[in-house]
Order: sequence, then structure tokens, then C-alpha cells
Amino acid sequence: MTDRFAPPSAAAVFTWVDPSDRPRVDAAGSGVYRAVHHDSVDALRREVRRAAPAAVLMSIGRPLADHAPGVARLVREFPRVPMVGLLARVDQTTPHAVLNLGNCGIRNLVDVRDSSGWHRLREFVAHEAVAEIDRQALAIMREELSGVSDDCWRFFEALFQSQPTITTVRALAKALGVQPSTMMCRFFRAQLPAPKRYLAWVRLIRAARLMENPGLSIAAASLQLEYSSAQSFGRHVKTALGITAGQFRRAHDGRAMLQRFRDELLRPHREALLELRPLSGRPNGRRKKVR
Repeated sequence: MTDRFAPPSAAAVFTWVDPSDRPRVDAAGSGVYRAVHHDSVDALRREVRRAAPAAVLMSIGRPLADHAPGVARLVREFPRVPMVGLLARVDQTTPHAVLNLGNCGIRNLVDVRDSSGWHRLREFVAHEAVAEIDRQALAIMREELSGVSDDCWRFFEALFQSQPTITTVRALAKALGVQPSTMMCRFFRAQLPAPKRYLAWVRLIRAARLMENPGLSIAAASLQLEYSSAQSFGRHVKTALGITAGQFRRAHDGRAMLQRFRDELLRPHREALLELRPLSGRPNGRRKKVR
């Protein structure tokens, strides 16, 4: 399992920090994240609603007492978005500012008064930038797909490492360096669900994870996942699960959808998946297996 799909671009991190701290926030993110700075809590909240970031950074020194309701609302509406307080300097107001931050619901605090603090911030964002649900999915698949061929693993690994812009089998096949017809034929001959179905379910898993944030509308989540509209997303949900987008949101979170993916698309087909070679030109059959 050494082959890796192209890594995603640097994650977006939204900030509401002192202007004097912005250059250091930018420098710390080199190769890990790109910082998008905001001048107010309201502007920050609007942007988080539009596109969920890998994390939100706030300076401890901001006048939080005047903005606590807005910060608390942001934390309440987006519980799955990591919120981080940055301690860049200490003065007599710092204890009160830290207390206000905690009262707003922010539990992550990074002391960036020296280089080791900025390193810890980079590690934190790098960890959060990899989508949580994708990490869970890959861990599950390593267990469920133990023994499959290398290129069968590459197909499933790519599903959860692909960009949201990869929404069709043709695009996925191109990224994997195989003809779409070859890949679809392999699944058909093995009497497996079509690649299109696996790809559709991965998009639904990600959608369910995104919509765990109550401040994110169905329309906003649809656009983030490259659906043309909320109506298009609704039709996708209806076709795949037979329910409306609203019912989907109320009934499923990311973990529940991942469990269904395992129970409906992996476990019942394990024997066929062991024989599958979806990316090569050779017939399906037992070959070299992944560890």
C-alpha cells in the first residue's frame, strides 16, 4: 500500500488575530496551511458558513469581552471545526481573556511566544487538515480489505484521498491512470457494485460529516462537495437512500454513513473483492496481496 493518491492542497485556516500576528501565522503555515484573515467575528462566521476550514485561530489578546456572544455562537454552530486560541503575548489582561475564551467554548490553547509553540500549531493543523472521516474510513478499510490485491486497495484508498472535485468515475479513473471502461468492466465481471456507487457513497459520507455542523446549511454543504445545487444533492440522496436531504441530515452523521458503507458495500462482497484487480489489464484472480 505504498502508492499514494495526489495529496490535497494546503488546508485553509481562518483567523481573527491581531494584525501584528498575521505575518507569523502566515509563516508558520508554510507547506501545511494557508491562512485566511478576517477583521471581525461576524466576517469570520460568514466565511465559516460558506466553507468549513481545517481550523479557526483567534488571538487571546483580542477584546473578547466585547465579542464573546459572537464567538460563543460560532463555537456552538460549528462544533466540528477546531477553534484554537493563540497566546502570543502576556499582560495583565491575559488571565481574563483566557477565561473569556474558555467560557465561549474554546478548549484548544497554543502558546506561540516561542518557535516551539508555532511548531505545535503546525502539528495541530496538519493533524486536523486531514479530514477526520477520511482517516476513519482508511483505518476501517485497512481492516476490512486485508488481503486484497494492490490495485484493489489503490482504488478504495483513492476514494477517500480524492479531491471533492472528483465526482465521476471518469475523473477517478483518469487520476488512477486506467481507462474507465476497464475499471467498470472489472467490477461488473466480479458481480460487485459499480464504481459509481462506491464513489457516490463516499460523497454521502463526507456530506453527512459536514452537516454535523448545525451552522452549515444543506445548500452550503452541497456546494462544498461540488454538487451543482442543493436540489442536485437532494436528488443524489433520494436515488441512493430513498430519503430527502433533510431526512438524511437528521438520521445520519459521518460515522453512521461510514458504518453503512462497510456493512453494505464491503463486508457482503469480501470474497469478490479478494479476487478483484480493477486497474490492470489482466483478468480478475488471486495475485499479489497487500499486507
